[in-house]
Amino acid sequence: MKHSSMSHLTLTSLPSALDVAIDLPSSKSISNRALIICALAGSDIRPDNISDCDDTRVMLDALQHMPETIDIHAAGTAMRFLTAYLAVTPGTHVITGSERMQHRPIGVLVDALRYLGADIEYVGAEGYPPLRITGRRLEGGVLSVPGNISSQYISALMMIGPMLSQGLELRLTDAIVSRPYIDLTIHLMREMGAEAAWASPDTLHIAAQPYRPQPYRIENDWSAASYWYELVAIRRNPDDHVVLEGLMQDSRQGDSSVRYLYSVLGVRTTFGRNATTGMPQATLRYVGSPIERIDYDFKGAPDLAQAVVATCLGRQLHFRFSGLQTLKIKETDRIEALKAEARRLGFVLTDIDGHTLEWDGSRCESESQPVIRTYDDHRMAMAFAPLAASFPNLIIDHPEVVSKSYPTFWDDLLNAFNID
Repeated sequence: MKHSSMSHLTLTSLPSALDVAIDLPSSKSISNRALIICALAGSDIRPDNISDCDDTRVMLDALQHMPETIDIHAAGTAMRFLTAYLAVTPGTHVITGSERMQHRPIGVLVDALRYLGADIEYVGAEGYPPLRITGRRLEGGVLSVPGNISSQYISALMMIGPMLSQGLELRLTDAIVSRPYIDLTIHLMREMGAEAAWASPDTLHIAAQPYRPQPYRIENDWSAASYWYELVAIRRNPDDHVVLEGLMQDSRQGDSSVRYLYSVLGVRTTFGRNATTGMPQATLRYVGSPIERIDYDFKGAPDLAQAVVATCLGRQLHFRFSGLQTLKIKETDRIEALKAEARRLGFVLTDIDGHTLEWDGSRCESESQPVIRTYDDHRMAMAFAPLAASFPNLIIDHPEVVSKSYPTFWDDLLNAFNID
């Protein structure tokens, strides 16, 4: 593997076996929730092991300096969480982002906050950032929102619930997607002293009870682990031995389901403790899998979809994946991006209904030296990188996008392959 330019990375031949320990980044999802909760509590307590990725840095910068104009660049989590935070925080601010961010819808969240009494104006196009927000005390009460939207909208509303004078009863209509992320928010809120719980299968109750933050250590990121699972699954080498530091077996992270999904693909996970630090760790080994097709509903963990799609391409496994509707409003339209980049490698994927992606074995002529476009999407870069195990000399365009969630990804990959 080698760097060929500032904007391209060429992935060449890989070693016969992997024997490596990877210190994964801390969880972006937990970091961003914890920072918002601590800010709402007016606390100086800062959680340990905060993520060092782009998304968390823009959140930290906004909360520490509170400028008149807050530019969160491409950080979707920051846009949703800070919109709700600013609605209940004194002062007037404009929150904006990258060109792509200004085309990612936020109307559902704005409508919900306005229903609660928030003062929010669209600076540009209706339904999209930038937003001008004047914070004030909100009453709260009963609010209904669709359950099939991004869980970040729901989590943003939940986290301000304790600050509302009447608390918040949040009723989720339609099918609920990404429920594990909602459960993660409940867990973090309760850890910080709030009273939050499911009152019924589709209704959340958050009491008007202030946060009481306390020292808290953020665990490492199961989403980042998915690319190492992918590499082991594609290589199918029983001699590979990959240790992922800081992963908790009882994690509340939705993407911890990756270990169950990849067990079907032949990757066994065992848990233990680092002998030196005492911190939890997971060890991955390939033990074999006879399957030739996989069907899965990703509504609980959509961020895993790109890694699993790429795994199936590397293994030439037929698949049908549903629950992907939120992929269209991510950093890019991930369904279209997956289809386009798969074609470069000779695979024709089919978008069934806007939220189901299938490969039935259809092929096309592959490019002789494919350059994988990343679309300013960190997960496109990391998901396609392990395919170098099946497609030597694969080129990744704009590899620097990984800084959004996993800044050390390429360094970790170089170290894993013992390449200077």
